[in-house]
Amino acid sequence: MSAVPATQDDMAANIAAALEERYRHIAATAMADVPICNPALSVAATGFRPWGGRAVGVVTTPWFMNLIAMPLPGTEMEPVAAGKSVRLNLPAGEVEFIVGELDGVGRVDSCSLFSPVFEFASMEEANEVAAEIVRTFFDVKALEPPPPPPARPSRRDLLRGKLAARPEAVEP
Repeated sequence: MSAVPATQDDMAANIAAALEERYRHIAATAMADVPICNPALSVAATGFRPWGGRAVGVVTTPWFMNLIAMPLPGTEMEPVAAGKSVRLNLPAGEVEFIVGELDGVGRVDSCSLFSPVFEFASMEEANEVAAEIVRTFFDVKALEPPPPPPARPSRRDLLRGKLAARPEAVEP
């Protein structure tokens, strides 16, 4: 019996789970009791989805919240040295990421959103913000300016009975 190939959504979910596991380990070891950590927060990977051969989402830890992009399995990425920047076109626009390497996970391109993360009083609040950030980066309407307010009718139009929103009278 052959295994069903993983979808890109499955691969993105697996990457999110691997990131959570790795950052939980880091939180419990290297970052334990470090003063820049917010004790109200834990680790979460939010909204990871496939985009352009990468899994993109937000990772929240007690010390940062970053937009993360990682290559999906089987995707060839141009080699880039750690510390260099790369640009990724998301639906809402181009985003600059810093290339890094995370032990046990591989290449992780990060865009810092909050660091440190003391502005969050709870993990629930941080998760809500992370989810909204992901929605914003993947919503092309996020960059569109709001529609202009409706034009005010001029006094002349008002006196002449030229109101655009006025429905026509229907005779029985």
